[in-house]
Amino acid sequence: MRRLLLTLLLASSLAIVAQTARPAASLQLQQLQRALSLAQNGDRQQAMTIVAQLLEKDPKFVSAIKLKGMLLEESGQASEAAAVYEEGLKLAPRDSDFLLKVGIYKLASGQKEEALGLLRRCVTFAPDDGDANFYLAQAYHLNGEDDLALPAIRRSLKAEPGNVSVWQKYGELLCSGGDCESGLRWLQKAKHADETLPRIDFDIAAADYKLMDMDSAVKAASRAVEVQPGDSGAWQLLATADAKLAHWQEAKTSFERVLASRPNDMDSLLGLGQCELELKNYQASVDRLQTVLRIDPTRLLAHFYLSRAYAALGRKEDAQHEAALHQLMMEHVTFARSIESEQRESPIQAETRKLLAAHREEAALRLYETHFTGTSATKADAYVFVGKHYLFMGMTDDALRCLHQALKIQPTVRGAHTYEGILALKLNDLTRAEADFTAELANDPSYQLAIAEMGEVRYHQGRWAEAVEQLVKSRTMTPELLFLLCDSYFRIGKVSDADLNAEALAAYARNNPELLKELFDLLIRNGQTELAKRLAVNRTP
Repeated sequence: MRRLLLTLLLASSLAIVAQTARPAASLQLQQLQRALSLAQNGDRQQAMTIVAQLLEKDPKFVSAIKLKGMLLEESGQASEAAAVYEEGLKLAPRDSDFLLKVGIYKLASGQKEEALGLLRRCVTFAPDDGDANFYLAQAYHLNGEDDLALPAIRRSLKAEPGNVSVWQKYGELLCSGGDCESGLRWLQKAKHADETLPRIDFDIAAADYKLMDMDSAVKAASRAVEVQPGDSGAWQLLATADAKLAHWQEAKTSFERVLASRPNDMDSLLGLGQCELELKNYQASVDRLQTVLRIDPTRLLAHFYLSRAYAALGRKEDAQHEAALHQLMMEHVTFARSIESEQRESPIQAETRKLLAAHREEAALRLYETHFTGTSATKADAYVFVGKHYLFMGMTDDALRCLHQALKIQPTVRGAHTYEGILALKLNDLTRAEADFTAELANDPSYQLAIAEMGEVRYHQGRWAEAVEQLVKSRTMTPELLFLLCDSYFRIGKVSDADLNAEALAAYARNNPELLKELFDLLIRNGQTELAKRLAVNRTP
């Protein structure tokens, strides 16, 4: 708000100096100056009256539009202010004030991609603006791009070295980026300068927690909930830190506080289940953990704690079953390399699809290269990434062209042969698919996606035992491939293995009703009606 008011004051002052050569504009500018003076002295109603009169005469009077937005903000009419700023942006699309304000409102409403675009443009026109870089850093952070958030917050710090809110955000982002020791120093510096900063104790507690200083984390989180008793996030952090210290009763009380306002919070339900277990309230622990698994059956620790609770209650068979399921799903978690790659790529996937749909392939390649600047990613990797997206978009000719180009640049590039094989599988060309996956595995015998897809080839070839071998080796957690694994187990007579994998599949495919129906039909065809019924019942909380 301060930035916008200063901009308006400067603009109106310069205009009044300049209007000596244009006396016809003097009345309009004097009215704007009067409205600004009234706003500064707290008379927003009269200021708004003058602004309305100015805009009635000239709806494109940009400075008056800015002042109107500012007055609406100050009176608590945020949505109306946002609409005014958006209208102003249409009239002045390069205006940094409008870009900043609209970007902030987009960010607050969860429209991260739109906010990022606006704030990037704002920084283009005002590269040294502290506010613009501050909110750009926040937008990057919320979009999972902390590597870009840190340079932005450093520019904000350079522009406003004495701004304690910037110190706090810098500390938070340093912690998020892994430098918690430096981050904590900035957070403590900010708190020392201004103890009233919103959530400063929470940020310090989070930094202490990441540094594994649980005693300090509990102290800071306790201060946070004292300042804001309704902050469920702070209560959860306090509970989690207490649990790490084996303060089970204190942790239980805090988890219950979270669940009073967020009854289906998975982390708190799981934490409470563990607390009940450690406090020897075994049936209460079972009840909590079963609730967790009805809502999200992929929670590995819930299976582990449930196994322990069942064992304590003397339910040996149930305990063994949960332990086996936990072990199987832990093995699936090691299907990590492809998942980690997808996570690193996720911030640019939507933009890539837009660029490719608009036939802007070169821009998509540059986007990938820019995103992975400073890593080991190569030009060939960029072509694999673009080719993969072409494939998923159904543009097979372009997909093959890019994958071939990737192999031409770097014959050992990861993924190119695999995605060619996936396309061959879709076309039911098993011979070509097998050749492609074999070529991939010759370059990298441990590439899990290629191993899993080779398992699919063996399944379609009717080589059930080999399909099982490849799919198990891959540690895949892809539901469609786990379905093939279950069917293959049934076909070679390993019913208990089929049943266990069916439970894991039901967990991973809980939001895929069509695949779940196929799974239930598969179980019933193989005489596992009771398991099918149990899994169907457990699909909903």
